[in-house]
Amino acid sequence: MARRILYAVGARPNFVKAAPLLEASRAHPEVDTLLVHTGQHYDDALSGALFRDLELRAPDVNLGVGSGSHAAQTAAVMCAFEPVVLGWRPDVVVVVGDVNSTLACALAAAKLGVAVAHVEAGLRSWDRSMPEEINRVLVDHLADLLFTPGRDADDNLLREGIAVERIHRVGNVMVDSLRRQLPRARGRCLLPGPPLPDGAYAVATVHRPSNVDDPAQLAEIFAALAALAEEMPVVFPVHPRTRGCAERSGLLPALGAARVVEPLGYHAMLALMERARLVVTDSGGVQEETTVLGVPCVTLRDTTERPVTVREGTSVLVPVRTRDNILRAAAEAVAPGRGTRVPELWDGRAAERILEVLARF
Repeated sequence: MARRILYAVGARPNFVKAAPLLEASRAHPEVDTLLVHTGQHYDDALSGALFRDLELRAPDVNLGVGSGSHAAQTAAVMCAFEPVVLGWRPDVVVVVGDVNSTLACALAAAKLGVAVAHVEAGLRSWDRSMPEEINRVLVDHLADLLFTPGRDADDNLLREGIAVERIHRVGNVMVDSLRRQLPRARGRCLLPGPPLPDGAYAVATVHRPSNVDDPAQLAEIFAALAALAEEMPVVFPVHPRTRGCAERSGLLPALGAARVVEPLGYHAMLALMERARLVVTDSGGVQEETTVLGVPCVTLRDTTERPVTVREGTSVLVPVRTRDNILRAAAEAVAPGRGTRVPELWDGRAAERILEVLARF
């Protein structure tokens, strides 16, 4: 009997994780798949271009929910997703990551009695002020199958009383995309304009509300990037949310000589990071990517749901994000002799392991 697997995605990090799952599904002729895009990220820079870079097939269904408050967006996805589940009747709904679409699709499926599988389960920052943390906890307790990236995630779930037979340690599916796409990314032209010196520039990405919504906090981050730009070229692909906050606060000139560019596609960003001396970010996915690439990373966060990137990888956490603290963390990150390694099971085969479980579920 065919297994019907519905993959639900909504935002840029989801797409990176879904691509290898859909590819791995092709090795299982007994599996039928439906790809549903909620439309949480809907502009071309955050959605369409990434689908093309990842060779991800066009969605079978696009719910087109767009933006909104957390409550409005979650509710809109649930209302639009429920008829799709009722109409297609999947055996399992697979959700990835921790965005609002992840929670909405998991909740709608669970209320309809459809099994839920959560890819990237068990991550915890222990910071309930992060909307993503709320999403992670709720989805994990709704899910019938929990696919974890590592031992820490397993332990988190067991402490919360989740039955061991529901937990499957498979590795990091984001790494599957990175390892598959990196050779193609290396052939991409990085940026228009003056060439960047290999291994002697920095890349910055900042988008989290805790960093960009408060003008005083954003000013400290921009001051640090301006100071870094006096030592080496700094490339700053600006997220639409960050640009809007910076323009309203009049902070863009505070970036000094930092090179401000539009958001980059997946390939361009991978190529840019691989050849960088340093990455400054508040993105969870970028923490993982820099760990695999072996590039020093300054993480502008109070806490991280990916502690392995600090303990074993290349990330240095900056809980108090003043200009001077960020610069000190940058110096620590690039210091010679820091021992780092790629964590266990981050080998590019996580999607294969997930499909082996799904195909027999």
